Amino acid sequence: MLFSDNSTFHLPLSTGLISLLNKSQGVVEIVSPLWFLSPSDYESSFYPAAEQAKTLLSKLQELKNRKIKLKISTGEFNSAELKALADSQAAEVHEVNMTLLTKGYLHSSFWVVDRKHFYIGSAGMDWRSLTTRKELGVVVYDCKPLALDLHRVFSLYWGLKHKTFVPTFWSKRLFPFFNRDKPGSLSVNSTKVETYISSSPKAFIPKGRSSDLEAISRVIEQARHFIYISIIDYLPLYSMQRYWSDIENLLREALILRKVRIRLLISCWEETHPLTFNFIWSLKSLCMEQANCSLEAKFFNPQRDGSLSEMNHNRFMVTDRAIYIGNLDWVGEEFTSNAGAGLVISHPANVTERNFTVVEQLQAVFERDWFSRYANTIQTNKIPVCGKQQINKSVLFKASHRNYGPLPRRTGQYDNRPTPLRNHIKADRPTLDKITHHEDRLRKMSSQSLANEQLPVVNNHEERAGIKINDLDDEQAQRKDRKHSISEDPPSRWAESSGFREMSNGSL
Repeated sequence: MLFSDNSTFHLPLSTGLISLLNKSQGVVEIVSPLWFLSPSDYESSFYPAAEQAKTLLSKLQELKNRKIKLKISTGEFNSAELKALADSQAAEVHEVNMTLLTKGYLHSSFWVVDRKHFYIGSAGMDWRSLTTRKELGVVVYDCKPLALDLHRVFSLYWGLKHKTFVPTFWSKRLFPFFNRDKPGSLSVNSTKVETYISSSPKAFIPKGRSSDLEAISRVIEQARHFIYISIIDYLPLYSMQRYWSDIENLLREALILRKVRIRLLISCWEETHPLTFNFIWSLKSLCMEQANCSLEAKFFNPQRDGSLSEMNHNRFMVTDRAIYIGNLDWVGEEFTSNAGAGLVISHPANVTERNFTVVEQLQAVFERDWFSRYANTIQTNKIPVCGKQQINKSVLFKASHRNYGPLPRRTGQYDNRPTPLRNHIKADRPTLDKITHHEDRLRKMSSQSLANEQLPVVNNHEERAGIKINDLDDEQAQRKDRKHSISEDPPSRWAESSGFREMSNGSL
């Protein structure tokens, strides 16, 4: 993925993760929805940067020789790599059966090292997340209170092994130190910030923990000038064909009542639901004939065929006051049944003396993507083509970004234009059927991973950021990788690749 020479760039995510491993002394705790760090030789020949994933896996295997414990919590224990790590006693692996617990999936992706350093972001332990997809996350060094708080989220997952039901009460050892009403105080780049960890779903939230939805709501409510959102999917609907208004209403209030400028950057890929466009057009219509009302929307599509090889996998929001980095898409069912975690960093309103802030750095990342060649403005009453047009509609499959393998592709008469609004109850049924089919599709899982993946047009990703925000970028990273190996201990500055950002010597 190519950007202009004066664009914002950061270090590769693999660099940040390897740096965490190099700093580890006692225990490394990892939560990832999947494990697939070893591409085939054929895949590696087309993606030279895939060697970064192999290097990371090798570093994880070496922890045993250093007498460092490796604890892994995952949503599915069907990875050959996980089995090999467990069989060699290089790692202890616990599976969280989300199907039995909440009828959802584990989407959380974070690391905790020695309860002192941590990473949280959109990238899972998949070689594509480290090399070809556009990810973003944060690496934080030397911040014990916040790392310990995230460790408590890990401990909650860890204790769910073999569980078939969610406990009625949670141990006090899982209660958080901070939440949206009592955030922790941290110094970043000599600037005071407030921060806390959020999580989902509600069933997994001990007393005092802020939910992801509460965190997102607070960040939107506190915005005064702008709200920039980069997300894979935006669909304000629940699974039972019910409208999900939680976030949509907050955006409407910000637009109309506070005159806040809103930009939505949504991934355009073969799984994008047509109703997404209807909801965006509905939001845009609020600004018709309204002074000082601005809602802009673009779709980010680095691949013409809408395949997974180079998709925008970010899930973050930045405002004039705060940032939110999470694991979930903005779809109603995501917050009610799927497990995720988020990080909020905000600047107090009374801050006057400061350096280049976390908000400004992430804003620069968003604006780089927004003004890039891959972002296209949504045209009224026209649905953009996000994937290849298939001729044989009887055999239509596509792979989900959630990495659960090929899923049946929904087709219909409204694939290339907006779904019409209907008033008659019977006429509504085809649209509701589409919604039901879409959500049923998201629940299906298979063991396939790269069966139909397209070859890349260019190699990918590496955005750079400075708590360190990692954010997958690309070809420039590829060229650097050919010249020298991954840095063992990166400097304290913004970094991307899968997108990550480092905070060094943070104090709470």
